[in-house]
Amino acid sequence: MWKLLLILLVGLFFESVGVVSLKKGITEMGEMKGFNTSEIVRMIKAGVTNKYILLGVFFEALFFGCLLLLMSRGDVSFVWPLTALSFVFTTFAAVWFLGEKVSTTRWIGVVLILIGAGLVSYSEKQKEKTVTTTVEQKP
Repeated sequence: MWKLLLILLVGLFFESVGVVSLKKGITEMGEMKGFNTSEIVRMIKAGVTNKYILLGVFFEALFFGCLLLLMSRGDVSFVWPLTALSFVFTTFAAVWFLGEKVSTTRWIGVVLILIGAGLVSYSEKQKEKTVTTTVEQKP
């Protein structure tokens, strides 16, 4: 289980860097000035040449690779809920690197996510104990 958690933490780091980079790139590009073909083409060109957008896509791809590895080795009911920790990591990254202000209500949500992740992790430990006990009891 420790290997899975280590891969998860690395993946969550990649996810947070990716999201923050994408946000920084989108902010640099500015808002769309309309919804027409030329403006869409302009935004696509700006996106594919923006270093932060490209960096964000790269880190999101690394996260996806970690996610594929995790799902190939662990139960989806264990792995997928723990990916919610990306919201926690990304919230801290947004505060530190983007200077965002986070309301008390959002911090309460972050704490609830941490509690949920703790329960999911605890359930996996209980599952391992049950399997070990069952194997030991067989003659």
